[in-house]
Amino acid sequence: MDLFDFNDNEERAKPLAERMRASTLKDFVGQRHLIAEGSLLRRAISLDRLGSCIFWGPPGTGKTTLANIIAAQTNGEFIKLNAVSAGVADVKKAVEQARNNLKMFGKKTYLMLDECHRFNKTQSDSLLPAIEQGTILFIGSTTENPYSSMTPAIVSRCRIFHFEPLSTEDIRGALERALSDRRHGLGMYDTRVDDDALTHLAVMAGGDLRTAYNALELAVLTTSPDEAGTIHVTLSDAEQSIQRKALSYNQDLYYDILSAFCKSLRGSDANAALYYAMRLIEGGCDPLLVIRRLIAHAAEDVGMANPQALVMAVSALTAFQNMGYPEGLLPLTEAIIYVCEAEKSNTVVLAMEAARDDAKNNRDDDIPPYLRAASFGSREMKAESKKYRYPHNYGGYVEQQYLPDSLKDRVYYTPSEKGYEQTVREIRKQKGKKR
Repeated sequence: MDLFDFNDNEERAKPLAERMRASTLKDFVGQRHLIAEGSLLRRAISLDRLGSCIFWGPPGTGKTTLANIIAAQTNGEFIKLNAVSAGVADVKKAVEQARNNLKMFGKKTYLMLDECHRFNKTQSDSLLPAIEQGTILFIGSTTENPYSSMTPAIVSRCRIFHFEPLSTEDIRGALERALSDRRHGLGMYDTRVDDDALTHLAVMAGGDLRTAYNALELAVLTTSPDEAGTIHVTLSDAEQSIQRKALSYNQDLYYDILSAFCKSLRGSDANAALYYAMRLIEGGCDPLLVIRRLIAHAAEDVGMANPQALVMAVSALTAFQNMGYPEGLLPLTEAIIYVCEAEKSNTVVLAMEAARDDAKNNRDDDIPPYLRAASFGSREMKAESKKYRYPHNYGGYVEQQYLPDSLKDRVYYTPSEKGYEQTVREIRKQKGKKR
């Protein structure tokens, strides 16, 4: 055995997802909206002109892979840290190394930070001057929304690239390549994977290629070969390896049942909604998908007629995440019944659509002066800000204009006469008496 054998053994010890990780843009799976020919990101990578950026998206969608591709194509240095284990000392060491590379060799340094949302303010502040001065080019990778989970100072200095879940077709294609790849994949095994098994892995991975790779590798490595030495992976094997059973209905029927569930919620038929919900779940659908639809309809079809419906639906989500299956079906059932029996109103949807339409097509940034943030403004702006009428000084409400002049007469939300919205109408009448 020579050195190459040891290297090969080390490579084989890596998980399939790591071995199949793309090393070039040509082999990269998914995210066509980001890396299509002629796109901003692809041009920046090919020209080695990528500035500081943050890759944001679900697990297994290629964030780390793309960062590694950038590292391979750049002429600069590449330092990789994980925010879970790295501290301020690690950041300072990386910045010092980057500064030396720039001074001594004229080389730029990329700092790849996995799970960058886990950096606290102190850690982020230690990195900020280096980003501002161009000492390092920052590439953050996160599954959390950076606008709410990261220090605004860092986010404002980075371009955000949003990664989307991979399509079933992308994942299935990647699995097929892994089965035929003798060097990095599973091609050294005499394997036959049934078509429905491969499709099941691709669908149930939920857009996460890493999950699909792990499940495929587990299925192949734990299935005994037959007398001819062939490893035959069936749908049953795929179900066990990804721990989700196949849907007991075809795709068309799945969407029909989901549609019937949604329309039963809207139609206030608790019996039908419960039946279709359980059909979906017993057929292999992820219960979290059912709960997400329930939350959407609690706001869309019940809305302000009974705001408690949204609280019930979100509580069902929290309960299911903490209790799991099957106990979590109890609070889900309760929430479905509540949403069905609640008064219905779509005023929330109408208000949202009207406001979004104006926000897109009738933008007016001429905000009334007394509503502006005048703390650091001119003397005139500070004088105008004093005209703001603080509602609590007037018993909780005082009439004043909040919308810009061009939109001052817009009415987006009009309460109906159903449920809690009757109370809203009464409150509005009482306010009107104070005008």
